[in-house]
Amino acid sequence: MQYTSHYRSPIGNILLAADEIGLTGLWFEGQKYFALYLDKEHEEKEIPIFEKVKQWLTIYFSGKEPDFTVPLHFTGTDFQNEVWEILCTIPYGQTMTYSEIAKQIAAKKGLPRMSAQAVGGAVGHNEISIIVPCHRVVGANGSLTGYAGGIEKKIKLLQLEQVDMEPLFAPRKRKAAHN
Repeated sequence: MQYTSHYRSPIGNILLAADEIGLTGLWFEGQKYFALYLDKEHEEKEIPIFEKVKQWLTIYFSGKEPDFTVPLHFTGTDFQNEVWEILCTIPYGQTMTYSEIAKQIAAKKGLPRMSAQAVGGAVGHNEISIIVPCHRVVGANGSLTGYAGGIEKKIKLLQLEQVDMEPLFAPRKRKAAHN
């Protein structure tokens, strides 16, 4: 059984979902793929994990890195779960490219290469935004790329973590200058 709760963040309302194992979802209201895999039979109920998740989010939105983790329960495909586990290793305030993630998966599986586009699909379907930091994934040239919650939220999350934004905008500026 999944349970839901709500959190009001400085950049939008959030729906939380969890089961007996851990957090299964964290979505900004109205985002792409909103609650896509939320059980049809779920109950809005404050269970203990939500208190911990809300505490984590409050610390995060205060501009600090939370010093604890919350239990997670990935409910995607094996490939998605593998990508999401790598997302969890991206340090606070840093970014990683889709191709870097693809190289990690290829190396782990003993493959010569892995599709960065396939990784992008899994990143885009991340069910646990912010805590599983898909906002820290950028394009091959370091550019900002899509975010299911909206590119403006991605920018705000990266700014909150004090990521140097100049390199992320530079490729766009160069491209615009050529048009």
